[in-house]
Amino acid sequence: MSDQSTITIRPGGPDDAPAVLRLLDVATAWLMERGRTGQWGTRQPSTDAGQIARAEEWAASGDLHLAMRGDRPVGALVVGAATEHVPPATEPELYVRLLVTDRAYAGLGIGARLLEHAAEVARARGLGLLRVDCYGGDDRALVRFYEGCGFTPTEPFTVVRSGREPWPGQLLVRRLD
Repeated sequence: MSDQSTITIRPGGPDDAPAVLRLLDVATAWLMERGRTGQWGTRQPSTDAGQIARAEEWAASGDLHLAMRGDRPVGALVVGAATEHVPPATEPELYVRLLVTDRAYAGLGIGARLLEHAAEVARARGLGLLRVDCYGGDDRALVRFYEGCGFTPTEPFTVVRSGREPWPGQLLVRRLD
């Protein structure tokens, strides 16, 4: 089911950090309920000082975009420069740093709409490349989601984390017309 007409996207701002943390908490809980703790772990982001600081940084960056259903944030997108754990792009790009949606609204195409918004932002900036990375472990369902949104997997990578299991990642690209 896709009802993207009820979803609007607005720029985020400094006051939106709590909304981002709520969305991350909901997604983390959803993953935990399914035994999928490899992606984001088991700690609620709103209780982690590093995640709180990151959400505040994203909210103040000018690169946060919120999907809204009425006055409720139901998804968040952060774009900008690539993260340090992926190979650098060989051409100018826009990088999807965060994509998270409220699982209570699954089936409305929120994630796909936010990714299309990222493509619109890239085109407006004169960029022809959109990249994203995601969790590449378990059944690779997230990789398949991005493929369904027009992305092509390129390099897999591994993030080594002190005192924790390595994190298997997958880099994906989408060429924009």
